[in-house]
Amino acid sequence: MSDSALEMVAQRFRLLGEPQRLRILQALEAGELSVGALCARTGATQPNVSKHLAALFDGGLIERRRDGNNVLYAIADPVVFLLCELVCRSKSKQGARQAIVMRKATGSFAGK
Repeated sequence: MSDSALEMVAQRFRLLGEPQRLRILQALEAGELSVGALCARTGATQPNVSKHLAALFDGGLIERRRDGNNVLYAIADPVVFLLCELVCRSKSKQGARQAIVMRKATGSFAGK
């Protein structure tokens, strides 16, 4: 992978490294929402949501459109959900492996 490609991947991971941004993306998974609706769904303040929306927009993960006086946000790159799913699946497998190792180490398997 070239240096520029590596930087692009690193930028995407930095963008996704903020839990509030993940909450926003999760809320947008069901469809487009306004800033106010995102605040209600995430429990965050309007300035905080707006700041994260700007970063997600600049990073190409979300898009926005004007509807009268409202600006609605939507997912622009649905691959982000696949990435999150892969990470969650990997962490679940890792947790299961760690539980097996702990049971072996403590001798707590059935029949021992």
